Amino acid sequence: MPESFTIVIALIALIVVLLGAAIMLFMSRRGDRDQGTKGLRARDREAVVREANRRLAQNPKDPEALTILADLYYNEEAWEKAQKTYALLMNICATNPELDEFTITLRYGLSAMKLNNLEEAYKGLVLARTLRSDVFELNYNLGYLEYRKRSYEKAVSLLTAAREVEPEHLDTQKYLGHSLYRVRKYKEALAAMRKVIDQRPDDKETLFVMAQCYYELAQTEQSIRLFSHLRADPALGPQACLHAGTLRMNARQYEQAQMDFEIGLRHKEVKPEVSLELRYRLAAAYSKTQDINRALPLLQSIYEVNPAYKDVGAQIQRVRELASNQNLQTFLLAPVSDFVTLCRKVVGSYFPQSKVKITDIAVTKNEYADILTDIETTTWQDIILFRFIRTTGAIGELLLRDFHSRLKDVKAGRGLCLSAGSYTDEAKRFVEARLIDLIDKEELVRILNRSA
Repeated sequence: MPESFTIVIALIALIVVLLGAAIMLFMSRRGDRDQGTKGLRARDREAVVREANRRLAQNPKDPEALTILADLYYNEEAWEKAQKTYALLMNICATNPELDEFTITLRYGLSAMKLNNLEEAYKGLVLARTLRSDVFELNYNLGYLEYRKRSYEKAVSLLTAAREVEPEHLDTQKYLGHSLYRVRKYKEALAAMRKVIDQRPDDKETLFVMAQCYYELAQTEQSIRLFSHLRADPALGPQACLHAGTLRMNARQYEQAQMDFEIGLRHKEVKPEVSLELRYRLAAAYSKTQDINRALPLLQSIYEVNPAYKDVGAQIQRVRELASNQNLQTFLLAPVSDFVTLCRKVVGSYFPQSKVKITDIAVTKNEYADILTDIETTTWQDIILFRFIRTTGAIGELLLRDFHSRLKDVKAGRGLCLSAGSYTDEAKRFVEARLIDLIDKEELVRILNRSA
């Protein structure tokens, strides 16, 4: 190899060595100049803390030292110290543009959330969102706080933004679904919550809200199925029993409703207001099956706790009256076949010494029965339509207008309307110039006792 080539190689090697040394010297001096974040973080924890505190002793607003401590506490989940340190940094962000104001504010809010200091968390996160609005952690946590504050429209907006970034985050789907339910977007709510239940089948809170969604969408069977599934749950069970029983009452499944309400009352911890409503509705279910002797003690127990609860005083009086009058009990509560049999007896004996021919019987939703008759006496003959109404409430003009239309349809000469309740003033005025007689509860009881 020529000597000149060897010299060139040696020179190149020397240049490389000198260049490397120069770079190392530059980096070393740069590190000495910084001595802040990078230098301190390279040391062990105790040294980092000591150095940061030393610098803070000289300058309580040293931004680098405060940032090092705040990030250290945050990563170690020392939330109280992290929140306090980030609070100090927030106070100097306005005068130090080099600080990462968004991260500082976000972490202040998240630390406050970990401490359940929700008011401060909300303030921090709202401020952070004025700086950036595309961060999942921010949108999810602020959306959750809006949900807690019952600001459901805001929660939907924030949680939807969070879902766009992390569509598989289950808690986002959960609280989004719950919020959508509360703004009455039931189909969208169900879609979000199904994704949660697919992976968390034991999320009872979400199952409960799903059951409510199904009810609002008139999918009663699915609603009852979910509420029934939750009946045994210690926390949600009593409320689930109340909902399930009420739906079954509406469907006239009285014995199943009784079971729901009874299960609810057997729970060890039942909220007072739920307990009262369970007893009130169980009494109603017992009344529907003519189990008056079990309904009365329940109503009395409610009255002892809260005499002003709904119409419990009137219900006690009503049940006592039913217990003492089997005919009235049959009229109001018995199965349709027994009710119609009793009505036929009334029709047969209403006009003494008359010939009665029943030509038609129609029962509408177990609410009232129309019996069309041909009546013949020694002095007159006519078509009479009887309407028996199964209620203890007040009958208004609307039902009587319907009755009057029915009279015209069947070409009846006269109508008799019999109810275990009363009639409104409008109803009485409506029949003044029409051939309709109104029979109220007092007269009905006399007629029933005479006909039985």
